[in-house]
Amino acid sequence: NWHLKENARDHHTSKFSSRELIVRRGQAFIVTFNGTEQPEQNLTFIAETGPKPSKLAKTQATFGISSTVSKESWSAVLQSTSSNSVSISISSPPNAVIGRYKLSVQSTSSGSSSPASLGTFVLLFNPWSSGDDVFMPNKAECEEYVLEEFGIIFAGNKNHINSFGWNFGQFQEDILSICLSMLDRSLNYRQDPATDVSHRNDPKYVGRVLSAMVNANDDRGVLLGNWSGNYEGGKSPSSWTGSGEILQNWKKSGFKPVRYGQCWVFAAVLTTVLRCLGIPTRTITNFSSAHDADGNLRVDEFYDASGNHLDRAADSIWNFHVWNESWFSRSDLGPSYSGWQVLDATPQEESGGIYQCGPASRNAIKEGDVDLDYDCPFVFAEVNADCMYWNYDPATGKKTLIFSKSTVIGQFISTKAVGRDDRVDVTNDYKYEEGSTKERDIFKKARKKLGLEDKFDPTAPTPQEIDQKPDISGKFKVAGPLEVGKDLNLILVLANLQSDAKTVRVNMTAWSTVYTRRPVHEIWKDSISVTLSPTEEKQFPIKIPYTEYQQQLTTDNMIQVTALCHVEGGIQVLVQRDITLDNPAIDIQILGEAKVNKEVDVEVVFTNPIDMEVMDCVLQVEGNDLLRGILEIDIPPLKASEKSSTKFKLIPFETGPKHLLVNFSCDKFADIKTFKMVNV
Repeated sequence: NWHLKENARDHHTSKFSSRELIVRRGQAFIVTFNGTEQPEQNLTFIAETGPKPSKLAKTQATFGISSTVSKESWSAVLQSTSSNSVSISISSPPNAVIGRYKLSVQSTSSGSSSPASLGTFVLLFNPWSSGDDVFMPNKAECEEYVLEEFGIIFAGNKNHINSFGWNFGQFQEDILSICLSMLDRSLNYRQDPATDVSHRNDPKYVGRVLSAMVNANDDRGVLLGNWSGNYEGGKSPSSWTGSGEILQNWKKSGFKPVRYGQCWVFAAVLTTVLRCLGIPTRTITNFSSAHDADGNLRVDEFYDASGNHLDRAADSIWNFHVWNESWFSRSDLGPSYSGWQVLDATPQEESGGIYQCGPASRNAIKEGDVDLDYDCPFVFAEVNADCMYWNYDPATGKKTLIFSKSTVIGQFISTKAVGRDDRVDVTNDYKYEEGSTKERDIFKKARKKLGLEDKFDPTAPTPQEIDQKPDISGKFKVAGPLEVGKDLNLILVLANLQSDAKTVRVNMTAWSTVYTRRPVHEIWKDSISVTLSPTEEKQFPIKIPYTEYQQQLTTDNMIQVTALCHVEGGIQVLVQRDITLDNPAIDIQILGEAKVNKEVDVEVVFTNPIDMEVMDCVLQVEGNDLLRGILEIDIPPLKASEKSSTKFKLIPFETGPKHLLVNFSCDKFADIKTFKMVNV
């Protein structure tokens, strides 16, 4: 008798839907079995994991019954005996290898009989135990970062942050087994199974291996990335609402990579897997995130004379990027680097020859200690790189610096609050205040540690180029709603900063982009000639009708507007703005009270806001403890301004606050998401 209920309650594993014992390391669990009269004299237990269990590798333990629990090794303490059964309390050390174990018992009195198998159990990390590397003293944080299955992911851009719900579903059926098979399908395991398993006591190791396994690069991992804007042959990244479906699909297909993921999907799946294994983990969104491909803490962007953003640099500045933080101590670096560690499963740059990233200590990033393991320079650049904007002439290959900025990158770094559906800003945990001397000193320290201070860089702008001052300034102002289905109205504001008149030729473009700011389709272009009197400010209204951008929009609903201003006798001025358009709203109502095992009606209402018909309407619904799997409902086409009401039934099977996630798609609107808290 594995005492599944009692052990699960004591080990915070009651949410797993499994008939196998699941316990956490460094803590005792009870087993009862039919036994002998005097067990303490003659019972030996064997716990072993992996393909080649060995005492030396700490993947096998042999232990008899003792009077006290050992902190250093596996131990068994007699709880009670009756005429025909014996109850034993078994404890593992707080640094035991995690994974699936086989437990056997041998009676030494009966000569050399072979051990009898008692069955298998799974051992996980234990954030509730002070001896564990992942120990998290705050209980509310353990609840959120290990046991909470609902999350909120932040997206959009720095001018306009939006968010959507996600179902991590780490306790859904079969997810734990899939997480363990991810470890067994890693390159490390394939190369040397026994050594790989022996390292699974270390959250640093497990986190790094899984950051590689969540992407399909190198190892046929879980998700195939696609940033093209064309998602044929798979599901568009923005259509997923939870990790369960992705992990189940990966297993069902015989472990073929699931199509398609983008950064928040990689990060959400890694959150699921690490929470499932017991490592406290959360998703982090960084706005204006640098992808520094060449490791010089600088990102270069190129524009042609017409103001088109050229897709020619390996470097880029993403509107947002989502990664993970996991909580564990860094015995390899020292106590000041313990706590939150950055892991990133999005395949951006290779590390150690494969696409993996982290763990990078967040404290090391803040202090500019970029020489520490793992991948600190890349993460440091994501939040700190300087930006250079260049004019590039494809005919001659000549590039001219337009301007450079050191305060653009790494803004509004966001995560979900503990126990609430709110945004918390953690920017100050990544860097000192932007523009402060301390922040610039740290940047210099990082450059020095990377050997960039003394190295001549032929691609860098000259000090003269950096110091040149523009004659005019410009900005795009929003004039009207930013909604899919409505015309986009902007105002270009140009101001003459000098005391003599200036003539300016302005070349303007608007492109639809993916959230990485990669241009996909040209939407609009125009050019104007302007004369500005001394210190004059002029406004130029711009209107891009819905009919012009509707066909070109990607599922990210993002448009980049650029004005390249050629000032006669002066330097060029680049004005640009990234626009994120909001989808129309969708509304969920719970009709009546939600009770366990009782039907309750849910109504979803959507009104078509545009003056044309929308077709191919599909509603996708999921929610842990509210319904099993994913509900898909086809909705008939909606005429202009028509309202649709869709009703369906739920039968909740657990009490407490639960989240229902809804995703609505049609031919004109991609992936309108919302969620509703349901008190069962």
